Amino acid sequence: MKNKKVLNICLAGLIAAMYVGLTYLSRVFGLADNSVQFRLSELLCVLPLFVPAAAIPGLTIGCILANLGSTLGVVDIIFGSLATLLGALGTWALRKVKVKEIPLLSFFSPVIFNAVIVGIELTVLLGEGEAGFPLFLYNFATVGVGELVMCVVLGIPFFLLLKKSKVFKRL
Repeated sequence: MKNKKVLNICLAGLIAAMYVGLTYLSRVFGLADNSVQFRLSELLCVLPLFVPAAAIPGLTIGCILANLGSTLGVVDIIFGSLATLLGALGTWALRKVKVKEIPLLSFFSPVIFNAVIVGIELTVLLGEGEAGFPLFLYNFATVGVGELVMCVVLGIPFFLLLKKSKVFKRL
C-alpha cells in the first residue's frame, strides 16, 4: 500500500478490534477484570515491536473500548488504558535492548505499568478499611502475574512466531 497513514489507521482499527474481542472473550471466563487478570488481549502487546505507529494507538483505543464493560467503570477506562498506553510505549522504547535477538525488556514494560497502575487502581477502588499497602502488594502481584504470563511466557513465543512469519515485513 502506498499511503502509510491509511495503512496505519486500518491496522490500528484492526488491532483495537482484536483487543476488544479478546478482552471480552477473557471477560466471559471472568479473567479480564479485578485482581486476577489473564486478558488474552495482552498478547497483542508485542505488536509495537512490529508496527508501532499502528499498534500503540490500536492497543490504547482497544483498551478504552474494552474497559467500557469493566466493573470498575470510568476509573478503569482512564487508568487501565493509561497503563496500556505506557506499556505499549515502553515496549517500543526498549526494542533495541536485545538478548539473543529477542528484545527481552520490551516484554516486561506492560507487566510493570499494569501491575503498578492497575494495582493502585484496584487498591483504591476495592480496598476496604485500613488494608493499604498490603492490599496494593496483593493487587500488584496478582495483576503482575497475569501480565507476566500473557506478555512474557506467552508473549515471547508469539513474538517469535510473528517474526518468523514475516507478516509485518510486507507492510
